[in-house]
Amino acid sequence: MRLPIIAANWKMNTNIEQAVGLVEEMRDGLDKIEKVEKVLCPPFISLAAVRELIADSSIKLGAQNMHFEEKGAYTGEISPLMVKDLCEYIILGHSERRQYFGETDEMINKKVKAALRAGLKPILCIGEKLEENEQGKTAEVVTRQIKAALAEVVSPLGLVIAYEPVWAIGTGKAASGEGANTTIGFIRRIIAQLYSEEIAQAICIQYGGSVTSANVADFIGQPEIDGALVGGASLKAEEFIGIVEQTAAAKG
Repeated sequence: MRLPIIAANWKMNTNIEQAVGLVEEMRDGLDKIEKVEKVLCPPFISLAAVRELIADSSIKLGAQNMHFEEKGAYTGEISPLMVKDLCEYIILGHSERRQYFGETDEMINKKVKAALRAGLKPILCIGEKLEENEQGKTAEVVTRQIKAALAEVVSPLGLVIAYEPVWAIGTGKAASGEGANTTIGFIRRIIAQLYSEEIAQAICIQYGGSVTSANVADFIGQPEIDGALVGGASLKAEEFIGIVEQTAAAKG
């Protein structure tokens, strides 16, 4: 039985004071919820403060990005070993990193391998753009992204996949539960082809893209969907707690 994972991606929002306030609002409510892995991914500046606040809770911590080198002359970058000092999870390959910062499939592959070597749990984001979806290229795109990201990865166990159709991120246009389930089922079959059916059934695959407490049940109720990567809704304590509570009720 796969443990569902709900991860909060705060993106470039909140200063340290705001992050602390938000965690204080949601910590007790989240800590009470069992049978769901709860992960908060604040900006880098707040990782240490958030880590201290959740230290005695069941809540996990994640970072939003990292470099693939362990150290070196990479001004402004954060290495996997730096992330490991604070976090358990790391978001990699988010569409915003691909779109705005030129991250390629090859670069994401380097990051995935570096994260796994460091003992981190990558949340690997994949998903098609609107025009690719409209052209019926969803399967082609996610196949390419998965195969490239996992090239030379001996075992993906410990890794989480987040299927985030780019056209649904921050737009309010979430995919349908049934549509997301179909694509995630397809992704699981790719993992089975690359590794084994046993590994495919063990990998958690989330949905992401305009997830709210109003629509999360449509996704979590689907058999292939193991949680959600939540953006804007995770910046509201009551909203995020509601998402996690519904997940526990559906999957518990």
